[in-house]
Amino acid sequence: MFRVVALQFAVATGFALLAWNMGGVIKAWSAAYGGAIAVIGSLMYAMIVAGGTNDAKKAFRAHVRAEVTKIFITVVLFVLALLLFQSASWLWLILGFAVSTFAYWLALLAI
Repeated sequence: MFRVVALQFAVATGFALLAWNMGGVIKAWSAAYGGAIAVIGSLMYAMIVAGGTNDAKKAFRAHVRAEVTKIFITVVLFVLALLLFQSASWLWLILGFAVSTFAYWLALLAI
């Protein structure tokens, strides 16, 4: 699971560098922040379910708890971006998040 997060981080970093090349520093930081939102949520998910168990009920509960935590963290980080990073290029922030999330799902399909 942590390999998936590492790949997601690499894609987010690459996309932020692409944004820097195409539009400058603000767009790059915006894309990086959007990617970081996705990566942090995925990392929290991975940390919660990393223990693993053979009990189906416990595994299900761990995944539900991990997903709820991931959604909560994502919402909080977007709100923080809205409040603290007002100069952000919102298009690039959303694109950074979307590209990183898409990379996460593609990586999961490959496993």
